[in-house]
Amino acid sequence: MLEVRGLSVRYGGIQALQGVDLTVAQGEIVCLIGANGAGKSTLLGAVSGLIKPTAGAIAYEGRPIAGHKASRLSRQGLILVPEGRRVFANLSVEENLILGGYFRPRGREQQADMAEVFDTFPRLAERRRQAAGTLSGGEQQMLALGRALMGRPRLLMMDEPSLGLAPLMVAEVFGVIRRIHQRGVTVLLIEQNAAAALAIAHRGYVLEVGRVVLSGSGRELASDGRVQRAYLGMD
Repeated sequence: MLEVRGLSVRYGGIQALQGVDLTVAQGEIVCLIGANGAGKSTLLGAVSGLIKPTAGAIAYEGRPIAGHKASRLSRQGLILVPEGRRVFANLSVEENLILGGYFRPRGREQQADMAEVFDTFPRLAERRRQAAGTLSGGEQQMLALGRALMGRPRLLMMDEPSLGLAPLMVAEVFGVIRRIHQRGVTVLLIEQNAAAALAIAHRGYVLEVGRVVLSGSGRELASDGRVQRAYLGMD
């Protein structure tokens, strides 16, 4: 579904990504782990059309997309949930969800999509008229995920969905990711909680200073001593 080959991104004199290769097959959950500044968010930004690569190729569903606009890619089902949630604080929950499907015609389909989001996130249904900025951090993350689902993603990319959340909410978010995947959505995930990410991932990649240094199944990476020491807090 997604194939990245030799991807490089430079910010002025800083090489953020250096020849990254990555694939995501349809139906997979793939995670990216690495320290802050490793280039994980830059990679998602390049794939989603928010950042222009300096070299390399990106193909989505067999078609080259490097340099395409994010709005065009979202219409094709490639949707990013950004780090920090970035909800529209002054708009209601319902208005935020409507904006998630802004490029799709309004009507019964949109109403059905919203009903499905509210079924997935009952707390959002209870707060549908409430301003998004008044929600808790966990509720805002649910809203960010729900807003992405309104676009009917085929490949859903998530940047640090558990960042800043309490442990119980982290578990809930990962449960939702599993349910989204079970509905047929392919997932590419950046996550600081490496243990939780590897537990649900079919495959994973480890980025260090803009390069892929390790890859393998979620189970293989979770049992790799280098990953355990650097990202899982194990000796």
